[in-house]
Formats: sequence, C-alpha cells, structure tokens
Amino acid sequence: MASGKPADTGDWVTVAVLVRPRGIRGEITAVSQSSHPERFAQLKAVRLFGDGREYTVERVWDHQGTLVFKFAGIDSMNDAEPLRGAEVRIPPSERVALEPGEYFQSDLIGCEVRDQVSKRIIGRVTGWEEYGGPSLLEVDGGRLLIPFVKAICVDIRPADRVIETLLPDGLEDSGSA
Repeated sequence: MASGKPADTGDWVTVAVLVRPRGIRGEITAVSQSSHPERFAQLKAVRLFGDGREYTVERVWDHQGTLVFKFAGIDSMNDAEPLRGAEVRIPPSERVALEPGEYFQSDLIGCEVRDQVSKRIIGRVTGWEEYGGPSLLEVDGGRLLIPFVKAICVDIRPADRVIETLLPDGLEDSGSA
C-alpha cells in the first residue's frame, strides 16, 4: 500500500519500469532494468519515482517473459492505471552484490575518463549505450563512445569517480567506436 508521504528518491536505484495494468486485480506489467532477475523475488517495499510513495510488494513474477508486479492496496485496473510509466526504485543499500569486475551503470555515470598514460582528462561519462556488441560509455553527451571492455577501460574506480583508459589509435579522433 502506498504510504501517505512522498520521499526523496533521487539517489535510489531503478530496478524496473511499470508498463501497463494486467487483468482486473491491480497487477501491472514491468520491464526489468536489472541484470539479476532473481532480485525481484526478495522485494518487500519499493518507492515509485513519480509520486515517490512507498509501496508494499505482495508478489512479483514472470508471466511468459513479462515481469508482473502486485502491490498491496492496488486491487483493480483503475488503481493500477496511474502507476503506468513509474520507475520502481530501491535504496542503494539493497542492490544485489556484484561479482568482481562488474559495475552498476549508475555508478559509472559522472566518472571522469582519463588517459592512463598521460593522465589527460578525456571527458565525463554521461550515458550508456547498448547495440548488441560490447556496451559503450557515452562521454560528454555522445561526443565520444568508448567500448566498455577490459583492454580499453583498464582501471575502473567508481568510488573515486575515475575510469582510466588506453584508447586505440584514432578512436578519439573518430568521435566514436
């Protein structure tokens, strides 16, 4: 059920985006923003970005490849409709544990990108692109796309807000990968 008071969800992490009501019992479909689908079974309470209210999660399940949420107090299609498009967020403390060498995209946004040899600042990570190959770091609003691979992004320190790179010859001149 929604609590009465909205909360600040600015630093919270989006794990799913609600899409549309499903059926007549207040269920709502969602698109996962997590690469760890097992995480949804443990959700008890979330905040929805939009109204910022906390909702108790009754159940989350996969139905034929579609994620479905059921929140306490959302018991009809009419109750679920206003939730359409809301981001399901959790506090950073509830993120899943990562394996060594894995990073949350949100932790990389804002990192300064430097050349490892010269220490020259190349720019800041402003986004993340995925086109089927290796993920690409978007630097300075897309001015440069850098493949997020170990051979190029050689020292990644999100806590220090730094990614050191060894860019292949010509990559920076071309403006993208």
